[in-house]
Amino acid sequence: MPRPDPFRKTRTLPELLAPAGSPEAFRAAIAAGADAVYLSGKRFGARRFAPNFTDAEIEEAIRLAHMHGVRVYVTVNTLVYDREIPGVLEYLAWLYAAGVDAVLVQDTGIAALAHEIIPGLTLHASTQMTIHNSEGVRWAKEQGFSRVVLARELSLDEVREIADETKDTGIGLEVFAHGALCYGYSGQCLLSSVIGGRSGNRGMCAQPCRKPWTLVTGTVDEYGRPGRLRDLPAQDHYLLSPKDLCTYRHLPELVQSPVVSLKIEGRMKSPEYVAVVVSTYRRALDAIAAGPWQPSGADEQDLLLAFNRGFTEGYLFGQRHGKLMGRDAPDNRGLRIGTVIRYDRDQSRAVIRPEGSLVPEPGDGLLVSHPDRQGETGFALNAQPELFNGELRMRVPRPVPAGSVVYLTSSRELAARARQLLAKPGPGLSRPLPVDLTARLTPDGKLVISGSLERPDGTMVPVPCRPEAVLAPAQSRPLTKEVLAKQLEKSGGTPFTVRSLSIEYDGTRFAPLAEINRMRREFFAAATEHLVASYLPAEPEVRRARQRLAEEASRSPGISGNRIPAVTGPLRIGFYVDTIAGVREAAASGAGTICFEPDLFLPPAACGNEGTIISPRPLLEEAIGICRDAGVPLIWKLPRITLDRFLKAVLPDLAGLVAQGLAGCRVENPGAARAVRAACAGVPLSGSSGLNIFNHAAAVAAGPLFSLVTLSPELSKDEIALLISRLRSRQPAPACALIVQGTSEVMVTEDCLRKLSAPCAGMTEEPDPTRRFMGIRDESGQVFPVLRGSGCQTRIGNSRELCLAGYLPALHAAGISEVVIDARNRPPRYIRTMGRIYRDAAVVTGTGSENAGKDVLSGPIKSGLKDSTLGGITTGHYLRGLKE
Repeated sequence: MPRPDPFRKTRTLPELLAPAGSPEAFRAAIAAGADAVYLSGKRFGARRFAPNFTDAEIEEAIRLAHMHGVRVYVTVNTLVYDREIPGVLEYLAWLYAAGVDAVLVQDTGIAALAHEIIPGLTLHASTQMTIHNSEGVRWAKEQGFSRVVLARELSLDEVREIADETKDTGIGLEVFAHGALCYGYSGQCLLSSVIGGRSGNRGMCAQPCRKPWTLVTGTVDEYGRPGRLRDLPAQDHYLLSPKDLCTYRHLPELVQSPVVSLKIEGRMKSPEYVAVVVSTYRRALDAIAAGPWQPSGADEQDLLLAFNRGFTEGYLFGQRHGKLMGRDAPDNRGLRIGTVIRYDRDQSRAVIRPEGSLVPEPGDGLLVSHPDRQGETGFALNAQPELFNGELRMRVPRPVPAGSVVYLTSSRELAARARQLLAKPGPGLSRPLPVDLTARLTPDGKLVISGSLERPDGTMVPVPCRPEAVLAPAQSRPLTKEVLAKQLEKSGGTPFTVRSLSIEYDGTRFAPLAEINRMRREFFAAATEHLVASYLPAEPEVRRARQRLAEEASRSPGISGNRIPAVTGPLRIGFYVDTIAGVREAAASGAGTICFEPDLFLPPAACGNEGTIISPRPLLEEAIGICRDAGVPLIWKLPRITLDRFLKAVLPDLAGLVAQGLAGCRVENPGAARAVRAACAGVPLSGSSGLNIFNHAAAVAAGPLFSLVTLSPELSKDEIALLISRLRSRQPAPACALIVQGTSEVMVTEDCLRKLSAPCAGMTEEPDPTRRFMGIRDESGQVFPVLRGSGCQTRIGNSRELCLAGYLPALHAAGISEVVIDARNRPPRYIRTMGRIYRDAAVVTGTGSENAGKDVLSGPIKSGLKDSTLGGITTGHYLRGLKE
């Protein structure tokens, strides 16, 4: 909830939400004035490489935070295997009983079970859920979420529109305000997963976006495979590395916006980083609440020195492409302080033209790099630089060329201030909680203290403790009313401040001041305990949650035993295609279903232009006619990312298309599903892999919307079998599909990589995909296809093509109803070849269960596959699963 502004009651500030990757960083966040802190336990969090918190440390953190009126959110924001569900639910029940204020969740199955079993647990939809449209927010509300962390690719205008469209739901919207940005849409990125098996959806991202990449281009053959590759000239090599987000200058706009929480990224950062960044935003927000505010150059300098890869205002404030990307370097830039004029070899000193007034001091960290040369020199300064005739002279460990830029990467003085803040929060950062006190003298001469306190959310907490002391009649020096008030108003060393004090006392009695102080200390100690207890759920609710948890456990089949459900019906082969030629070829290849994803954006006239959305009717009507003649159902597949402007532009045609024979829609996110149903109530819906169906509970949760769901490509064969066997025990349940062939889409980004080609072709006229290829090559030499997405988006594919043709019997035996060949961006010959191979492979599914665990393809068929696939073939995670 937003924090009431103590300076101006007519304005409500958004919550300032701080990261904590360790207990030390947690204490730094509280000292720096955070309203709430998010952290992770040792399991099920999306930052597995941070120190994170033991259960005992979480309990201690919750208590410490609640003592200061600060909220604690715990991230349980990874996808969860079926075998892990009991452990996750136990963990959530424990967090609920411990008094956690909210839990951030990615997995839709876990969210559904938590809402059913622990209804009192507050749920926030993690940014890993990729919620980016209004109907997605409405869906989240229906699933029991009270807040949505929106996708970072949305602009503030889009956030405002979503807030306006969903204001009747009462759901809160949270946005990132500072810190690292992901290159692609969070929750939809498989790049780390396909490169090294470390999945970002499981908290194991290896950050390949921060590595060097090379842009390549070439021709393609009749199967869509690249040839005659050549490097495209590029000055910078970190093609996928964004700058860090900094919205400091835009805080007044954010305060006036409908967002309820401003999130600072940084669970991998140091306590000093947390202290500096959170305190800077805290002071700014409070100043904005108090009146007119101007950004502080000193504060911006502190933010730069805390950590930066270069700052961007992000998609939130309209910055894209070059303004958002930091392709020249992936690491901390520090603060630019000057340029090398020359190098004095005799004294091993660099002569520097300063930029600004900051002069480094001994103990500071420095970095010297040349914009046109590789390599850089980093070192700690061990002697005071000399400032002479406007030039700065300092010793450097090795020669540096003229023109090199000098950066201050760490400041001893800033670190000292951060440590001081941790030891003693500065004025204005600590937020003492108001206490209303009453002191009353009873007829029998006892002084009694009573009162209540107010939490930041406005909840009044009575303090039943009533310390008392006997006051004797004064002989000479009575305890005056003024002295009594002065003693009772002291709250130093406690998280409280006395807001009001009512005294019913005539000033004629005597008591040692030590007695008054004792009473005050007893009251504030009791107030602390009652404050902490006020955040805990009622014990009967905890018992009921644990009872429902036990009932769920008894209902779920065990992990061991026969997990293979009975095979029902033939295995259907589906195609994803994106051209009319692809529809025609898939229909002729004997497809069981065809999912058509036409490009509905006219090529943008210039980079950064979103492009014009065209009506889907002409293309889909033609495709419907082709499929009707072939006796194949046509399904309209919507893109992975479907912003509100896209959905509003294309869905008015849906009802008419269904009347003409469109068999249904396949979507990648729940928001698109709801929007489709709103446009045409009876249209059949199926879900693609963007739904991240990772366990049977997620499939069950999808059931009310979808008749078929596509399982996550990150599941192994054993995990697929377990998921479907458990799903069969929860009838009715959706059917399950799996993508088994094609170039897996590993990322969607709003950055336009094609803009880096010279000239920027592909913007005004899309090149023929049968003749031109574009990709990025990593350090190992693997080439990943780069495809234009909707508008100015980029889609990146895997370097090797997924192929599970040899395992169709196993998939059929496991209960998969439909296998999908993803032939988007591939020419007709590829579709024809894959159709033949998969028809032949499907025949083997009827030869008995003895083939269920084998690769049934013969050597010649495998050779043919390799000859027609892009980059060779892989079974993905099907055989080995992810690294853990």
